[in-house]
Amino acid sequence: MQQNRLNNGQPFTIIHPENPVPKPPPDPLLTVRAAVILLLALIAGGVAGVLGYLAHRSFPGALLIAGSAAGGAIMLFNNMIDR
Repeated sequence: MQQNRLNNGQPFTIIHPENPVPKPPPDPLLTVRAAVILLLALIAGGVAGVLGYLAHRSFPGALLIAGSAAGGAIMLFNNMIDR
């Protein structure tokens, strides 16, 4: 069986339409840094929401507290974690 070779003797591959070159994998949806920041903000918001509910016994108030804490935590951790 004869191998296909270029003029300089290096082997090459013939690409057929039935067997195309595989595409590289897509980029991840979130970077590790973004995932860590969002996870820490979720934890901070959850803790603040639970404490707010225990203090006031109001579910809507606890949601407002949790959302505010999570937003602040995103800003804080975004500045703290290096890029």
